[in-house]
Amino acid sequence: MGFLKIICFYLFTFLLLSPAYSQNMDNEKPEKILYVVSDTIAGENGGWEFSVNGLPMLCITDQVNNRMRIIAPVREMKDVSDDQLKEAMAANFHSALDVKYAISNDLVWAAFIHPLKELSKDQVISAVSQVYNAYSTFGTTYSSTDLVFPDPQNREKEQEKKEKLRRSKI
Repeated sequence: MGFLKIICFYLFTFLLLSPAYSQNMDNEKPEKILYVVSDTIAGENGGWEFSVNGLPMLCITDQVNNRMRIIAPVREMKDVSDDQLKEAMAANFHSALDVKYAISNDLVWAAFIHPLKELSKDQVISAVSQVYNAYSTFGTTYSSTDLVFPDPQNREKEQEKKEKLRRSKI
C-alpha cells in the first residue's frame, strides 16, 4: 500500500472513530464510512453506488425525511421459487435481523432501512455487512448474521440448513 493510501486510511479511521461520527448522521457522513468499507464507490451526497467483495450495493439517504437505506440486488423474481420466497419472508422474522428481503422492480433485494440521524458509524458498518450476508445466504440460511431468533417450529429445519451449509464448505 502506498504512503498516501496509508495516510488516507488512518485519516478516515480517525474521523470515523471521532465522537462527531457516532450519531447525528447526515447526508455527508455515510460516504466517508462507505469509502473505508467498500471496494469501489461513486456518487454524491444522498446516493452512492459501491461494491463489497464484488457485490454492487446502493446507499440512499434522505436527510429531510430522516431516512437511509443500503440495498443490494439478490435475484430476479423469475429465478426465485415460491419456496425461496416463503423462506425469505420467514427469515425476515427470524434470521435476517436488521436487513429484510424485499421485492421491487421484479428483483428481490436485501435492504437495510433506518432513520438516518439516529445511525452510528458502527450501525452503518454493520448494515453493509448484514446486507452482504443476506445476499450471500439467500437460498441457504437466509441470514444476515449468526444470530437467529428461535422459531420452535422451524428450529430443527434451521439446524439442518446450517449443517448442510457447513458440510458444503468443508
